[in-house]
Amino acid sequence: MPLDLSQVAAQIEGLAAKLKSEEKERGERLERALELLHAADVASLKRKIASSKTSWLVAGLVDGLAQHYEAPPCPSAFTVLATDGSHIDVDRHSSVRCYLINIGSAVLHYGENPDALLSSEPALFFGDDLVLTDHAGREELIEGALLGVKRSVEECQALAKITQELPGERPTLALIDGSLILWGLAGRDYEEAKSYVREELLDRQYMGAFDIMKRRVEGENFALASYISFPRSADVVNALRVALCPHDTANCDRYCDRGRERDCEGIAGIQDRDLFGPVLGYGERSPRFVSGSRFMQKHYGEHQIHFFYIKLDEEVARVEIPQWVAEDEESVNLVHALVLDQCRRGHGYPVALMEAHEKAVVTNADREQFWGLVELCLAEDRLNIRSSGKSRSKRLRWV
Repeated sequence: MPLDLSQVAAQIEGLAAKLKSEEKERGERLERALELLHAADVASLKRKIASSKTSWLVAGLVDGLAQHYEAPPCPSAFTVLATDGSHIDVDRHSSVRCYLINIGSAVLHYGENPDALLSSEPALFFGDDLVLTDHAGREELIEGALLGVKRSVEECQALAKITQELPGERPTLALIDGSLILWGLAGRDYEEAKSYVREELLDRQYMGAFDIMKRRVEGENFALASYISFPRSADVVNALRVALCPHDTANCDRYCDRGRERDCEGIAGIQDRDLFGPVLGYGERSPRFVSGSRFMQKHYGEHQIHFFYIKLDEEVARVEIPQWVAEDEESVNLVHALVLDQCRRGHGYPVALMEAHEKAVVTNADREQFWGLVELCLAEDRLNIRSSGKSRSKRLRWV
């Protein structure tokens, strides 16, 4: 039975009314945040952030707060490459245990002798690939959220492989969609009881791909970046919240009582994209910041993640770069120029990422055909295939 939207209409009207009532308050908070952005003493705020303990993620200041930088011109000839992925998860209603990851890639050459190479590479994982194990015999199944992490690792490894195969003749930008930080491994479990999962996926595989791409930088104009459309982060706003704290050292656990209004709440709820929207002109970028994630600081080593915001026609996007890109002005300029150029060509979104996504996408029809092919192949080999009653009932509707 389809969704009865008539029953939801009144609730949607209530949602609209609530958002409208909050709009004025939100505007006042944004105005206060913008005042702080321009008035804050950057040097003293950097020191205060370094000594503070907050319950929210705070950006580290690198080269300022309110500065804005115009995009440099693009090189006459350059290459942009990107990867993206989709997957088919393990079907818990089937006795056949496997999953599939499909990686799409795009290599776009601009300038003299323009060319485009688009491809996809599906990989089936089964048997030992279904689990991660440690020396004590503990196991962690790769499915659900962890499979999403595995897919991100595969995307990065595929990008590193393409990077190795490309001749170093042109300035090159390698792009990934989403954050460079594997937030799915940032939980306490992966620091303690399941540390072997983090060590395999992050320390060995993901950071190994970063190492390959970092080596490409030596002597060549190459940069790695990720693009986040419509970001929901508030790292920079949170830095301004630290500035609002009346204590010399901000410490939420020590000074802030639960249920008591805090001074920093005056700008809470504002996101970084709201903050930089009025500050940046089209094509301009913000200063660089460094992520305050303790997880990233502990495990990323020389690949610490920096970021900046860039203003486009319809949105303010977030661009993340590893430290070895952030520390080189020429590389930052390359990222800025080529990301903007890609978004212009793609009507607000990087063309290379869009093409990689198109090659990677797995539709619902693809999933059905995949499982049908699995069952057919196993049946031909006279293997017994069992499925749950729930799975069978979905295929045999009788009402």
